[in-house]
Amino acid sequence: MSTNSPSWDQAVLQPPACDAWKEHMEGAAYHLASCIVLLGYMGGSGIFGSLYIFGLLAPGYFCYALWGWLSACGLDILVWNVLLVLICVLQLAHLAYRLRRDTVPEEFELLYKAMYLPLQVPLEVYREIVKCCEEQVQSLGRDQNYAVEGKTPIDRLSLLLSGRVRVSQDGQFLHYVFPYQFLDSPEWESLRPSEEGTFQVTLTAETDCSYITWPRRQLYLLLRKDRYIARLFSSHLGYDISEKLYSLNEKLFAKFGLRFDIRLPSLYHVLGPASSEGELEEAEELPCSPQPDHGLDGALEPPPQPPPPPPPASRPRSSRPESDLLASENLRSHLPAPCKGRAPLAPTQTPEL
Repeated sequence: MSTNSPSWDQAVLQPPACDAWKEHMEGAAYHLASCIVLLGYMGGSGIFGSLYIFGLLAPGYFCYALWGWLSACGLDILVWNVLLVLICVLQLAHLAYRLRRDTVPEEFELLYKAMYLPLQVPLEVYREIVKCCEEQVQSLGRDQNYAVEGKTPIDRLSLLLSGRVRVSQDGQFLHYVFPYQFLDSPEWESLRPSEEGTFQVTLTAETDCSYITWPRRQLYLLLRKDRYIARLFSSHLGYDISEKLYSLNEKLFAKFGLRFDIRLPSLYHVLGPASSEGELEEAEELPCSPQPDHGLDGALEPPPQPPPPPPPASRPRSSRPESDLLASENLRSHLPAPCKGRAPLAPTQTPEL
């Protein structure tokens, strides 16, 4: 380099030329720092790419600081590189805090991939939903009841994560609840925020189950505050209830060989207790007797028929009477017509409310 210190104009217009190169190379710390910085700038994007970049830049600048202190003996080199090391360490601490805050348990991560990622729900919204249930996974042992008919209050909304739950009413099996289905979506939709009620069905775990639950009051506050989350829960609950109705319809088709309108609110009445099922099977297996010969001997009198069996005792239900009558008429319209000469079967009577 030239001995005289050029001015800025001369440095820009007439840059000085190197008179001679230094005979000795810089120390190993300088070259090591250059290699580490080169590797650090090859990182990718995202939070893990940033961790890689700043995780290599910090030791690279530290090696530059050692070189400025031991070999170059430059105070400015030492100060600038120490400052860069501190900045990289602070950035690493911030990235580690973000990574820990964004990390959710494995069960919640699987839930996000199964239900919320297909709908492109942002992670920030999903964290609000998880925060409402306090990020706790509840367990339910085998043969343990989640809710008992007529006793358990409706004060929460739960989603099954693993296992299988049996739903029954008056000892009559209705359907199963499988993973990533709500345990009590019909009960949740049947009540207003200001109303209270109890379960009309019994939910029993057939295997070891795990689920998450949202307290009713906290969830209502969240839905009132965020309309996007409210629409999200509305779509999930509507889909879940329709799946349960279709499973009931498939059960009826397997039993009677015909499909019912799932909009009728009295599917359980169509299912009926054991005596009603016996009457339907008797009607299907009843053979038709031959027509009596109205010849010269006169018309034969039909044999006396025993009185119809009394209707089975059933518990009063909350469904409307006209809905039960519609369900009974829909069922009788699909049954075979009674044979001539025999009294028709007594229809299933609806209980008085």
